[in-house]
Amino acid sequence: MGVNDTDHHWMHLALDLARRAEREDDEVPVGAVLVAADGSLLAEGWNRNLSENDPSAHAEIVAMRRAGQRLGNHRLLGTTLYVTLEPCAMCAMAMVHARIARLVFAASDPKTGAAGSVFDLLADPRHNHRVLVEGGVCAEAAAQLLTDYFRRKRRRKAGPG
Repeated sequence: MGVNDTDHHWMHLALDLARRAEREDDEVPVGAVLVAADGSLLAEGWNRNLSENDPSAHAEIVAMRRAGQRLGNHRLLGTTLYVTLEPCAMCAMAMVHARIARLVFAASDPKTGAAGSVFDLLADPRHNHRVLVEGGVCAEAAAQLLTDYFRRKRRRKAGPG
């Protein structure tokens, strides 16, 4: 299918949500946008793990939950999920179960990425559904957000000089 201007548009919105996660909630800056097959915005999400004391409240899960509630259906057929960080195994499998059609992510996650970096769960032929994957859209901006966030966290932990 390939990356296009529409992908960049939605990824910029996901990056704005990632900034919001950090700014408003001091969460790891990851944002997600779920777009319907007709190109309309279905739902937004950003990391809520800390603020909701919920280990499953990753940006992708938050967006999928909101979309499912909005549609009144756990199947999110024909949708595209845009997320600023490559999904983990939990999020990847939720996408398979929701029948997400396509994933577009920004930065790869070399530690827990499940869309090709460490695992490739979305393309595994043993599943009854596979998700098309496009990685690297706005990767530098997303990676910089994460790097800056963790640098600030380490500096705060270390205390004054």
